[in-house]
Amino acid sequence: MADDDHASNPGTEAFVPDFDDEEDTGTQSWVPDFSDDDDTGAQPAAAHAESTSDVKEDAGKDAGAHDVALPVQPVTVPGRYLYLKWWQLVLVLLGVWIIAAVVGLGLFFWWYHSIGKTPTVFAVLVYVVGCAVGAVMLAMVEGRPLASALSLAVMSAPFASVAAAAPLHGYYYCERVGHCLIGVIPY
Repeated sequence: MADDDHASNPGTEAFVPDFDDEEDTGTQSWVPDFSDDDDTGAQPAAAHAESTSDVKEDAGKDAGAHDVALPVQPVTVPGRYLYLKWWQLVLVLLGVWIIAAVVGLGLFFWWYHSIGKTPTVFAVLVYVVGCAVGAVMLAMVEGRPLASALSLAVMSAPFASVAAAAPLHGYYYCERVGHCLIGVIPY
């Protein structure tokens, strides 16, 4: 009974391609058509594919058997760096960290001297979330290494703020305790 069902429904049979057929179907490998109105420049892989398919058709060989694709050359805009020099990265980091240090000192001073700590803690939360969101937004800019460096600097700005506020915290703590090294490191 199972044999009868198999014969009545040939759509469920496994497809087995027949490669022994030598007839030409008229198909050839697809080559993209790059028109002259775009600014992508020359396409060496497309030109290579056209020239090799012409040679293969003349030689009577199969067009897809010996295709070797050359990598397409990247399109670069002259005068733009795809990298950042180390001193530019250092300057961006220092610039953002100096601003972050002032913000950290100000927020810690405000927190230490305020009676109600809730507004200050909320301001710190907004500052940290703003730095994180701003860094992610800057990281999405493509092709601008300076924006990537700025993204790294903004993401690390809360750490720079904490590093700047740490000596101030040590100073305030040492005023109460009295025995400190250099006036900021308690022992």
